[in-house]
Amino acid sequence: MIFQNTPIAGVTQIEFEPVEDERGSFGRVFCETEMADHAFPFDIRQINRSTNHRVHTLRGLHYQAAPKPDPKIVRCTRGQIWDVVVDLRPESSSYLAWYGTTLTAEASNALLIPGECAHGYLTLSDNTELLYLMGEVYVPELARGVRWDDPVFGIDWPATPQVIAPRDAAYPDFRL
Repeated sequence: MIFQNTPIAGVTQIEFEPVEDERGSFGRVFCETEMADHAFPFDIRQINRSTNHRVHTLRGLHYQAAPKPDPKIVRCTRGQIWDVVVDLRPESSSYLAWYGTTLTAEASNALLIPGECAHGYLTLSDNTELLYLMGEVYVPELARGVRWDDPVFGIDWPATPQVIAPRDAAYPDFRL
């Protein structure tokens, strides 16, 4: 596993480092020891799977509020997505900044997202699938969101969403 920092404090891209031979490849996609060695201790409390039928489907931007913020590791296991994180931690040096990157099944790359950061993605191909390793269980009454096109964040999405849940489209403007 190769860990690459991003402009958002604590958001880290995890690159797959396979060993290849005539059979194919083999490599770690998660290792508790390597995570801890890179100062990212991560206890898996839940694993989620998301499927999306159509290209340009948007999900997010979601997060879980205190007292149970939900850190996560997101990996695209089929197709490709544009994955976005918005830092909503007022004490963070990157407060209100966003970071976006392409995750693909072929690259098997992932994004480590701290709790209290909003997360969303736009599918870049039909029939995508994502796997989420969650550092906290889902608590419905703590579920929150911010609007994908909120001008406070100014996210530069690669395409206009064609499929979006009414809840995700209706989040109010973020209040500073």
